[in-house]
Amino acid sequence: MKKTWWKEGVVYQLYPRSFKDSNGDGIGDIRGVIQKLDYLKELGVSIVWLNPVYKSPNDDMGYDISDYRNIMDEFGTMEDFNELLEGMHERGIKLVMDLVVNHSSDEHEWFVESRKSKDNPYRDYYIWGKGKDGNPPNNWGSVFSGSAWQYDETTDEYFLHLFSKKQPDLNWENEKVRKEVYDMMKFWFDKGVDGFRMDVINFISKVPGLPDGHVWPGALYGDFGAHSLNGPRIHEFLQEMNKEVLSKYDVMTVGECPGVSPDMAKEYVGENRNEMNMLFQFEHMGIDTDGPKWNYKHWELPEFKTIMTKWQVELEDDGWNSLYLNNHDQPRMVSRFGDDKKYRVESAKMLATMLHTMKGTPYVFQGEEIGMTNVKFEDINDYKDLEILNAYDELVKGGIMKKEDFMAGVYRMGRDNARTPIQWDNSENGGFTTGTPWLKVNPNYEEINVKNALGDKDSIFYYYKKLISLRKDNEVMVYGKFTEFDKDHLKVYCYKREWEGETLLVILNFKGEEVSYHIPEEFKGRNGEIFISNYKDIEVEDEMKLRPFEAVVIKY
Repeated sequence: MKKTWWKEGVVYQLYPRSFKDSNGDGIGDIRGVIQKLDYLKELGVSIVWLNPVYKSPNDDMGYDISDYRNIMDEFGTMEDFNELLEGMHERGIKLVMDLVVNHSSDEHEWFVESRKSKDNPYRDYYIWGKGKDGNPPNNWGSVFSGSAWQYDETTDEYFLHLFSKKQPDLNWENEKVRKEVYDMMKFWFDKGVDGFRMDVINFISKVPGLPDGHVWPGALYGDFGAHSLNGPRIHEFLQEMNKEVLSKYDVMTVGECPGVSPDMAKEYVGENRNEMNMLFQFEHMGIDTDGPKWNYKHWELPEFKTIMTKWQVELEDDGWNSLYLNNHDQPRMVSRFGDDKKYRVESAKMLATMLHTMKGTPYVFQGEEIGMTNVKFEDINDYKDLEILNAYDELVKGGIMKKEDFMAGVYRMGRDNARTPIQWDNSENGGFTTGTPWLKVNPNYEEINVKNALGDKDSIFYYYKKLISLRKDNEVMVYGKFTEFDKDHLKVYCYKREWEGETLLVILNFKGEEVSYHIPEEFKGRNGEIFISNYKDIEVEDEMKLRPFEAVVIKY
């Protein structure tokens, strides 16, 4: 197995709009990030993934890009960006940006030209189709509710948008489009950027003819998944991208790939595939939903362990995992997988222990390191996320779901849970801004904030700092072979990592109650030392009395 910096690093995902506002307009910005670079250095992360800062009308919070080579006015200038990049590199931190090329904004100059006429040189930069009997070209629904097609009067045709109608899909079948993308990537790499997180990258190859999708029970539209996820030319496109661009630089790539299995993942991230370094899979992110994300499904620990272990084992020898439990599109992990009330600190540390002791590259989503939680805004108008607002219109106003059921889904799964501003201190608006924040701050900021965390040596922050530091000094955490024990245990996740004569035994209590656990037979009677744990006063015994959400890592 090749050793590389992106396997050994820990990534901090930074959502700039909610990180730190430097000028009082209520929106986080690049200068705000610059002000907090020493905080990131203190935490110990070695890579930052920066969510989009490109020019954008902000229909989908920057994922609708109108100019790939410029910075959004709200975030600052290219000079600010250059200073940020230099400041990170001075502190030994690499910068990975978002690559959003399944779609652009409808305000991008390519699309402005494309919609002018059918013979415009930019026409087939996008995917256009004739309607059928007054309906769109096919029955696909968009991720953000409604049809995936938008009628355009100028040319009497429809354009495809798998996301918002202000995010028309680029036509990757067109060689000119691909060349434009590769040139843009080189522009950023030549500036010194260290890699890309590739947004919904496995959507870029669509099945020719764009056939109708399956209509699931209760759905208003057809599912496009079978015809535009992992499409027929996807590997050809990614290998071309690698040949033309990625192979020429020492950079990190991680693809967002919904709907992939471990076997499919190996085709994207296998060591000799020449495509990407790693990917985000979503199997564990679907464990608690039934169909639409707003519908809750009860789950038990063995189901969760089966998914996590499967990815650990299947990508053991070929490929690499991205380890995460939350991000800008997912709710706060301590609220979802832990206990954000009584055992917030203990469960946050336990979940972190799991992520940092598995094989793969751990991702820390901003605020996770202080145990930030989900939020409950009573008024739907306090939410800013397009996905939430569109679904509310379609499901609640459309009479399909009761308002209280939908809001319960939002409180559990809504994307704005992760996007509330970082809670820096207990001053107004959590020290995020001197103005009115673009999205309300979670009311618990007076208790949960960075200042309190930095002042408490037992805080979640210092636990993360220790995990990150241990990972730098112990290759067993990075490269060690993964083996699970007691896979059917309803309360405990237990596994070992082995590398060059060192063994870590990881024991995680996923419940808010005391659990008696017999350590695996092969470790009984052996002398082990506590490597890290989230409680004090621990003795290694054959039968462990695990406290609520206790995490113990023993080194042999």
